[in-house]
Amino acid sequence: MKNIYIVISVLLIFVFSLDGRSQNADSLLSYMDKLMLAPSDKEAIVNIILIDKNGKEKVRKAVMKQKGVDLKLYRYIYPESQAGISTLSLPDGVMWLYLPAFGKPTKITMLAKSQTFTGTDFSYEDMENKPYAERYKPTLLKNDESDDYLINMIPISPKSKYSKIELYIDNNLYHPNKMVYYDIRGNLYKVAVYSYAKQDNYWYAKELIMTNLMKAHSTKIIMEEIKFDQGLSDDIFTVDKLKQD
Repeated sequence: MKNIYIVISVLLIFVFSLDGRSQNADSLLSYMDKLMLAPSDKEAIVNIILIDKNGKEKVRKAVMKQKGVDLKLYRYIYPESQAGISTLSLPDGVMWLYLPAFGKPTKITMLAKSQTFTGTDFSYEDMENKPYAERYKPTLLKNDESDDYLINMIPISPKSKYSKIELYIDNNLYHPNKMVYYDIRGNLYKVAVYSYAKQDNYWYAKELIMTNLMKAHSTKIIMEEIKFDQGLSDDIFTVDKLKQD
């Protein structure tokens, strides 16, 4: 019930502070962040489908647990060759990777964050849990209430692998409908498309397809068995437990 009041309060603040739906890119981006991060915690089974240029598919599964803004655990459970591979996101953009073959967690540097995550079309940078408003400088390109809001986002970090991202925000849900990524040379690089479902009091990305246009390769993410506001313990999100089942 507390989280419902928080979401309602955020909605009211947003509506009365902007004189209309939105005239400000910073406010839009911050509001989107608040809605996407509204649950106190969440847990789900994540289906990962890798699709090559010939349409051939490889299927993986992972468990995802997240608490607040700063804590996120992601652990593969299928297939057997991938089982146990895990990542842990902590405050201040800190990320850890555990590969069972190496036997101990490794801290991921900013340079490594530009690399692909275990063969998918997502990079570690894409998977950061840090709010978009803290990672990008936004400019509102289109403000049309009959269509998506369009925001141009420039990475704040000079080490980002992107020169810019075009973000299309749904004008009713205030969640991303599409994100278009450009590489550091300004070339069209990747496109992410989102589909949503509602459970309890929250809308969430039920399906996400990230397509690498340069490689003609896609990764489809499908969320299942999602649970919100369970009261997950901080003890789950520690480096010492990263390699545990």
